Amino acid sequence: MVPSPVKPGSTQGTSETESLGSAPVGAAPLPGLGPSDGPEADAENVEVELAGPAGTEPPQPPEGGWGWLVMLAAMWCNGSVFGIQNACGVLFVSMLDTFGSKDDEQMVFKTAWVSSLSMGMIFFCCPIVSVVTDTFGCRKTAVVGAAVGFTGLLSSSFVSSIEPLYLTYGIIFACGCAFAYQPSLVILGHYFKKRLGLVNGIVTAGSSIFTILLPLLLRVLINTVGLFYTLRVLCIFMFVLFLAGFTYRPLASSVREKESGIKGGNRFSLFSRRKFSPPKNFFNFAMFKVTAYAVWAVGIPLALFGYFVPYVHLMKHVNERFQDEDNKEVLLMCIGITSGVGRLFFGRIADCVPGVKKVYLQVLSFLFIGLMSMMIPLCNVFGALIAVCLVMGIFDGCFISIMAPIAFELVGAQDVSQAIGFLLGFMSVPMTVGPPIAGLLRDKLGSYDMSFYLAGIPPLIGGAILCFIPWIHSKKQREISRTTGGEKTEKMLENQSSLLSSSSGILKKESDSVI
Repeated sequence: MVPSPVKPGSTQGTSETESLGSAPVGAAPLPGLGPSDGPEADAENVEVELAGPAGTEPPQPPEGGWGWLVMLAAMWCNGSVFGIQNACGVLFVSMLDTFGSKDDEQMVFKTAWVSSLSMGMIFFCCPIVSVVTDTFGCRKTAVVGAAVGFTGLLSSSFVSSIEPLYLTYGIIFACGCAFAYQPSLVILGHYFKKRLGLVNGIVTAGSSIFTILLPLLLRVLINTVGLFYTLRVLCIFMFVLFLAGFTYRPLASSVREKESGIKGGNRFSLFSRRKFSPPKNFFNFAMFKVTAYAVWAVGIPLALFGYFVPYVHLMKHVNERFQDEDNKEVLLMCIGITSGVGRLFFGRIADCVPGVKKVYLQVLSFLFIGLMSMMIPLCNVFGALIAVCLVMGIFDGCFISIMAPIAFELVGAQDVSQAIGFLLGFMSVPMTVGPPIAGLLRDKLGSYDMSFYLAGIPPLIGGAILCFIPWIHSKKQREISRTTGGEKTEKMLENQSSLLSSSSGILKKESDSVI
């Protein structure tokens, strides 16, 4: 799952340029959270003081030109990062075959930590990446992140046991992906404004496309060259991502650079020397005083304890239940296809749902995700399992596509980036813990049935909690209206009182003059 990008609501500074753009967040996805597509983008509105003079107006987004290349680079980033994460089920089965031992009864539990730790780390890093992107700019953050991800993935191809993958794949590779991914969404707001919705739709479609194609590619590679060479082939994706980061050039040089004769060609320099003051406030915790947001930030992570379980364990379950079935990877393809359709469909519906009532769409999505998880072990026919995955993908796309609009309604445009950043950080915990617990149950009970039954419960509980948000929000709005109305009434009474006092004073003067 991939978190959906945040619409621009405020301007932010970067040390790369004085042009301030909107900071879309992501995504995650949330697909890319797995499975559907994030982390995303910026923190609270902070101002970075550059070496140039203050008061310069940011340039208008060009709405095209070089921006189209930036869009393609961001699309590749979105697809490669979450495509690999969403295809983790194929890698999971290969890791079990490569490192598994009949004497190790907890091998499924140990192996599940690799994929879940990787996905969890991407979201855990979101609040940190927001600050780093604000401080150092999109290009530096993305290029260094892609280099770190490349290093982690390449290192993973040389391990001899499952444990080192926790570090190389679960932490280093995932952290690199997080730092490469978030700037790809932030930079879009620098180049587009009127077409930002269209561009975001194209970029996030990258995760669905890669989720459809990568499982097939990985299966062919694993059967042909094995797990380790497959990981090395995936390094090509990260190397292209490294090159793509260089396209995130600043829109304009600072005034001081122009005065000193430095031409725009230096905008391509990665490590340009700039002086800046760091942001005064890194994190804005005041948003947690908004009760509706606090409930949302609790309900969503609670619902996600079982969310990532099908993405990690589905392929292993299918290998055990449908051993004679070919092309088992079609299940992940179905989730990717319908997730893309769900994002477009429910994104359009969300535009017609007023205010915080959009939360009810997330409640609906968690209801179906929970029920579909419980139905997986009940499917004794492969065709029925395909139908379950199609439905699950549609509502996965629903959950992801309306995350940013709900955040706007709860905290407003000024704090929306950090609001989603905090939420994605909280989401990292259940997404990391859920799959290993499911793997442990599989090791103890001998089948995945109980794992999938239990995985369906948290989405139902989380959805029930989210139902209270519209009521809490409307109650708070009524209190604010009452307070505002009371203050207005007081002022009116004061004004009337002062008018009466002045009128009586005038009458007294007139009467004195008559006497």
